[in-house]
Amino acid sequence: MRVFVAGATGYIGRAVVEALLARGHEVVAFSRPRAGVKSALGEAEVVRRFGGAEVRFGDVTDPASVRERGFAGEAFDAVVSCLASRTGAPADAWRIEHEANLNLLRAADRADHFVYLSAICVQHPKLAFQHAKLAFEAALAEAPILHSIVRPTAFFKSLSGQVERVKAGRPFLVFGDGELTACKPIAEAELAAFMAEVIEAPGRFGRILPIGGPGPALTPRAQGEMLFELLGRPPRFRHVPVRLLDAIIGGLGLAGRLVPRLADKAELARIGRYYATESMLVRDPETGHYDAAATPEYGDVTLRDHYTRILREGMAGQELGDHAVF
Repeated sequence: MRVFVAGATGYIGRAVVEALLARGHEVVAFSRPRAGVKSALGEAEVVRRFGGAEVRFGDVTDPASVRERGFAGEAFDAVVSCLASRTGAPADAWRIEHEANLNLLRAADRADHFVYLSAICVQHPKLAFQHAKLAFEAALAEAPILHSIVRPTAFFKSLSGQVERVKAGRPFLVFGDGELTACKPIAEAELAAFMAEVIEAPGRFGRILPIGGPGPALTPRAQGEMLFELLGRPPRFRHVPVRLLDAIIGGLGLAGRLVPRLADKAELARIGRYYATESMLVRDPETGHYDAAATPEYGDVTLRDHYTRILREGMAGQELGDHAVF
């Protein structure tokens, strides 16, 4: 198949390009001229990293750039969007999660199938980026194109932010007792493989597809215990009360009325509180209960495997960039 991938240099997008190439598909990867974490990659480096794919450069926030430099009037069997806001701040979230994806959708008039990488957290939306994702999901569902919406649970990268902290001898931070939430995290390569399968599987067209990695579901405390065990050290935790986040959010919210950049900081604190109190599992909309058993699993790579690798090889490829919290 001929596949157009937007967000190709991102954490998941990069893996999606590799998975599609491995399956023999022809891939056009659409990238910013300066890409990667903190825009560290120039065009030559992006092209080098995507050997086997055709790389095109443009601006997803510019409809003309998407249409002319990206799609260039050509037909595609599938379009895959891995676009995501770098910060989660409201303006950036709506600009990328919603408007940029609409630019792709409108330009994809010669494509057969649109696969959108969303997130499982949109089941219970409280944040700007979640509402932006849902608005695009709704637009995609109404568009005259076959579509699939993939909603993954936590990425391994998002659970790696405390590895260096623990290696340095510091305690693992948990909110409350460390048992407030749970998730079935999924490796980037296996999520990418799942998305490549979605392109090839008519039975997954027109569907919302929640997906996690191999179980069991892990709480933050279990993640910390795993890290300490792999390091051969007794577990040490520092318990952070959720009410501390509430106080930070309240203070930044008030200050943000006077200083706009502090309003964005308040949203980052809200994002932190959300992930501190909401599980990344399938949620029953009637009861509000998060159900590990109802959360589909895919792949074989576990979080333990991931921690073992990065403790041995380092954090290359797992940098959080603007998403760093700890």
